Amino acid sequence: MAYKHTNSKGVTYYLNSKKVTLRGGKEQTIFYFSKDERPEAVPELPAGMEVNENPRNGFLTVKRK
Repeated sequence: MAYKHTNSKGVTYYLNSKKVTLRGGKEQTIFYFSKDERPEAVPELPAGMEVNENPRNGFLTVKRK
């Protein structure tokens, strides 16, 4: 079961993660939301992170507390 969050407009989004390699060769995990549940879904919100919503368009992001 993926972590899901409903924004102020009533749309439910699922949290996903992906490991990417930066230009310097460092590997980093990125988090993003999608409207559908995907194989790379995250079961729970990572520790020390919180969901932030853009009040203008309802876009969700994950940021450190």
